[in-house]
Amino acid sequence: MNSGKTLKDLRARLGITVREVEEESQRIANAQSNPEFFVSNNWLTRLENSNAVPSIHKLFSLSAVYRVRLSDLLPMFGIDLGLLQKYQIETAPSRTHLVNLEEIDATKTATFPVRFDPGFRVEETNLVSRMVQVWGEVPIALLQQLDIRHGQYGFIGLQDSTMYPLLRPGSFVFIDDHLRDIRASQWRTEFDRPIYFVELRSGYACCWCERRGDELLLIPHPLSSRPHRTFSAHEAEIIGQVTAVAMRIVDPIAADSLSKIPSQLPKRP
Repeated sequence: MNSGKTLKDLRARLGITVREVEEESQRIANAQSNPEFFVSNNWLTRLENSNAVPSIHKLFSLSAVYRVRLSDLLPMFGIDLGLLQKYQIETAPSRTHLVNLEEIDATKTATFPVRFDPGFRVEETNLVSRMVQVWGEVPIALLQQLDIRHGQYGFIGLQDSTMYPLLRPGSFVFIDDHLRDIRASQWRTEFDRPIYFVELRSGYACCWCERRGDELLLIPHPLSSRPHRTFSAHEAEIIGQVTAVAMRIVDPIAADSLSKIPSQLPKRP
């Protein structure tokens, strides 16, 4: 795609001259106290007659002057925002961290269950595709207003085995930030014991917790072989309690290795 020609055609359709772009961008630069936002007459002319890539500041000014979203200008320069989440997942860091699930374009739609089969039982294991009777297109902006967005989501780092095997590395957890008080002596098994998501100065932790005076004790699962850690109230803050988790129960690499092992079943005589 000829990005310069596309920008020129966009300006022409709006009936804006290069001199007007220069004047409007000057106002933006003055308001921001940053000359990088300024788009001069000569610079815009060169841009429209080449495939040069403008700086983010000048692209911002063009977005404002042309009354188009910045996300609509980026594809002209080979940037597909639709691939952003794909690469964020593929390049998942090894450390546990909070996950930002904000949708870039709220005008887009998502396939969402709008009617469930009245015959399915939530007590029984089933395929989601069989539980849902009608799927529909729902605007992302509408989903942002639903209560399903209450709370925060966390990602368990690929090298964080603190709560293994209860929480495998690579798991996504839902954090209810209304539940920050540590409940003591109200659980019977490790499955009942509350798990908390904790913000530290050096990152995040997801584990069991205990209060000992002014200190917070971070307790790992005993099978993880990770040590207990103690932090002062100024060094650690509980974000909330983990109330749901989505995780694989088979590591994809291990599953692939197992599929290549020849069957050891005895042959029939």
